Amino acid sequence: MTEATTAAPPASAVPFDRWLAARGERAEQALERMLPPAGAHPARLHEAMRYAVLGGGKRVRPLLVYAAGEAGAAPAAALDCAACAVELVHAYSLVHDDLPCMDDDVLRRGRPTVHVQYGEALAMLVGDALQALAFEALAATAAHGAGASATAAMVAELARAAGSQGMAGGQAIDLASVGATLGREAIEDMHRRKTGALLRASVRLGGLCAADAGAAAADSHARRMQALDRYADAIGLAFQVVDDILDVEGDAATLGKTAGKDAKQSKPTYVTAVGLDAARRLAGQLREQAREAIAPLGEAGRRLAGLADLIVLRKS
Repeated sequence: MTEATTAAPPASAVPFDRWLAARGERAEQALERMLPPAGAHPARLHEAMRYAVLGGGKRVRPLLVYAAGEAGAAPAAALDCAACAVELVHAYSLVHDDLPCMDDDVLRRGRPTVHVQYGEALAMLVGDALQALAFEALAATAAHGAGASATAAMVAELARAAGSQGMAGGQAIDLASVGATLGREAIEDMHRRKTGALLRASVRLGGLCAADAGAAAADSHARRMQALDRYADAIGLAFQVVDDILDVEGDAATLGKTAGKDAKQSKPTYVTAVGLDAARRLAGQLREQAREAIAPLGEAGRRLAGLADLIVLRKS
């Protein structure tokens, strides 16, 4: 048997569904290793942290990290660290978002929310601890081939995405807008901060992990990052538009969270601003923009294109 027949196929040749399952499992295992053991003191906090993170969710943000990083041949171990970082920030945001002082939700990923299961005070600490652990995970990329300058850039990137100009700021706008009527531009600004910023950071962290990859010259890395930025802008907004649609059309059993809560809480959404049909059209347009943005990457952008389809066409 020749070497050609026995060699493993290149990553881009693996069917998308197999790649998706493999990277999802890789992210789950990386998170399992990164989180403190459930029995480690203080055990109740660590148990609740693991409850908040493991065994649920679509892992869209880690998948974006892997897809963007693999497009530039980034070190796999560095991508694991970055994937953990964005998912831990996302998980912390969900824990805090579900609290009674925020959305007061009782269902997340098909099971009781953290504050229902463990109490409000511990849920607050879970979110705090997960955010801190996220930056510990990201700092570890330097030891796994990303390079010190790339790691510093990634820390700044994730901090901006999670802070007052990103996710936290978007949540503040969301809270202040309950019962208000917002136009499309105002809703877009809110969503680009609240949801889009962390999705954009996921793509950029994957790209930055490849900054020092030996196969990538500086100019080709810059061009790839430009393509990734355009892709991330489109897909970050598309994700929230689809979320707004699913909040109207979905049910709790499918979504794994409370359906229709935006309407019940009088929150402005794309659907309330432009209507359901227009929101669907916008999601489709953003999907095409995302795919067009990464066309210059050729085969290297194949996984990102598949994720654009997954995000826009999902039913949960």
